[in-house]
Amino acid sequence: MNATLARTAVCLVVAAGVQLAAQAPPAQAPTPSAEHKRLGYFVGRWTTEGEMKPSPMGPGGKVTATESCTWFQGNFAVVCNSEGKTPMGPSKSLGIMSYSAEEKVYTYYGVESSPMAMTTVPRGTVEGDTWTYTDEMQMGGQKIKSRVIIKEVSPTSYTFRMEIQGPDGNWTPMMESKSTKAAAKKPTTQQ
Repeated sequence: MNATLARTAVCLVVAAGVQLAAQAPPAQAPTPSAEHKRLGYFVGRWTTEGEMKPSPMGPGGKVTATESCTWFQGNFAVVCNSEGKTPMGPSKSLGIMSYSAEEKVYTYYGVESSPMAMTTVPRGTVEGDTWTYTDEMQMGGQKIKSRVIIKEVSPTSYTFRMEIQGPDGNWTPMMESKSTKAAAKKPTTQQ
């Protein structure tokens, strides 16, 4: 008899839940916020030229790359595929930029064709035309603070500077570059 009462109670609870769910307004799909849309600046094909400074990350020298950035499904993140040359040889990378509404910061995560792997997620802000990302990473058994400053020079050009903070508190440049967006291809019309 107790088993019958328990089953009846469970059926009533389930039926009440189904009835409440049927009365609730349908859930709407989330839409990108203004902060998510701001990432659209990076969507497109970019050509980068710059210079790495000698550092714990490798030797100094010229850096060149081409990068294709597209919206990920839903338009909450931008995914960038890059291919280029560094002082250490050919390089490929995949980067994901997004915005955390919970923490109110932009985020970046990337992987590349080198043994280095990100163990943290840099967080950033944007003020006007300047994006600033900060991070604390492990390198050579030590925690090192880094920052990346991206300055939008125009709708089709930006500068990039990566720096690390020394024990004295001063910031030392590790890499500087300039990226230029390729003109969008115009659709061809047939006559």
